[in-house]
Amino acid sequence: MLSTGALRAHLLAARLAGSVTTTREESLRSYRLFAARDPRVLLGLDPEGGWGQRDLVALMAEKCGVSADLRCVSGQDVIDPRRTLTGLDAFAERVGAVAQRGAPVLLGTGHPHQLLGFYAALADALSAAGCAVLTPAQGRRVDITTRFGLRTYNLDYVRGVALVREPGALRPGCEPGAHTHSPLPVRTALAAAAEAGGPLPELVIGDHGWVCGAGQLGFEAIGLADTNDPALFVGQAEGVVSVVVPLDDAVRSDYYRPLTRYVLNRACLSQ
Repeated sequence: MLSTGALRAHLLAARLAGSVTTTREESLRSYRLFAARDPRVLLGLDPEGGWGQRDLVALMAEKCGVSADLRCVSGQDVIDPRRTLTGLDAFAERVGAVAQRGAPVLLGTGHPHQLLGFYAALADALSAAGCAVLTPAQGRRVDITTRFGLRTYNLDYVRGVALVREPGALRPGCEPGAHTHSPLPVRTALAAAAEAGGPLPELVIGDHGWVCGAGQLGFEAIGLADTNDPALFVGQAEGVVSVVVPLDDAVRSDYYRPLTRYVLNRACLSQ
C-alpha cells in the first residue's frame, strides 16, 4: 500500500497540492462571481448562506489552506497536502461504504482529459464489488450555456464514467470529452434514471456540476475540487455535499494514478 508519506511527497512533486498551477487571481475571480451568484461558478448549488467574498476566502483557507489574507491578490494558490490527504481518507471511506452495500453508483466528470482515468478505476472496482455502475441517458442531448453561447453536447459514458462531448466528435464511447462546469448533465442523467423507474444512485462521484448538481437534488455526492471551485466547499459546509478533496484538478492524467491506488487500498477495493 502506498504510504501516507509517499503520497504526500507525490502530491507536492506533481503540484496536486502545495503550490498549484491555479493562480490566486483565478480563485479570487471565482469567489467574486460566486458572491454575485453567477451560475457559472455555482455549479448547480443553491446556497443558503450569504457567502460574500470575505466569507469565501475564509472558508477556502480552512478547507484548502489558501491564504486567508485578503491583501494577497496574485501568485500561485496553495493547497495544504494534509487537507488533501484528509479528504482522500474521507472520500475512500464513502467509496468503501457503498461498495460494502453493493449499492448503485453514478460517476461523472467535467474534466475528462485529466480525471477520466481516476474515476474509471473507481468504476471498475465498484463494479467488481457488486455495485451497479449506472449509465442513464446515454446519448441524450444536453444544451449548455457557455461563454461562447448555447452549445449542444451529447451525454456519453466511457468505462462507466459520464461526460459530455460535442455531436460528431469521434465515435461514442471514446475519448475525448468536453470540459464543463454545468450541472445539466447530472440532472439529465438522474431524471432519465427516475423516468426509467430506477435504480437511482446511492452515491454520485465526480467534480464540478456532477457533485453540486447531484447534492442539491438530495443525492449523496463526493468529489474533487480546485481552489477556484468554491461551490463544492460551500456545499460541504452547508451539508449538501458529503466529501470534497482539495487538489489541483487539471494536471497530467497519470499524476492521479497514485491517488487511485491510495483510495482503492483505503476502501479495501484493491484488485
